[in-house]
Amino acid sequence: MKVGFTVNGEAVSMEVEPRTTLADALREGLGLTGTHLGCEQGVCGACTILLDGRPIRACLMFAVQASGCSVTTVEGMAAEDGTLHPLQRAFCDQHGLQCGFCTPGMLMSALHLLHRETSPTRRRIREELSGNICRCTGYASIVDAVQAAAEEMAAGMDDAAPTEVTGGTT
Repeated sequence: MKVGFTVNGEAVSMEVEPRTTLADALREGLGLTGTHLGCEQGVCGACTILLDGRPIRACLMFAVQASGCSVTTVEGMAAEDGTLHPLQRAFCDQHGLQCGFCTPGMLMSALHLLHRETSPTRRRIREELSGNICRCTGYASIVDAVQAAAEEMAAGMDDAAPTEVTGGTT
């Protein structure tokens, strides 16, 4: 089947089997490997992306269901010149990642929160990220990172101290 949707601001069209998940289409069909596959049952949150601005589990959705939709993956967060999004910078600065496997899903869930709330409480951040499992950090540094990014974004400093992407995705 032919499916067309927008990914990180770019219109794409591809042939997929009807049973191909959106996660597999992104990873294998488009080479966007930042969307990680963990449990493949929608429990871990590693495959979280934004579909029309809302977080979804890409492992639970067929690619054909995304036809005509707008998809944002972790690769779409950084600027075209490689400048990291304030949330990505905060995850680095606050040590909000260790192995990095859960990070893309955490970033997408946190981005959704920060698009809706400019100053979330620690409790609210924890609630919003409760569907994303991390086995390494203990979550405190992740919550610190989201809070720091919220403060930076609210202050309008999202262009301050640009950081270049130097390989991989955060």
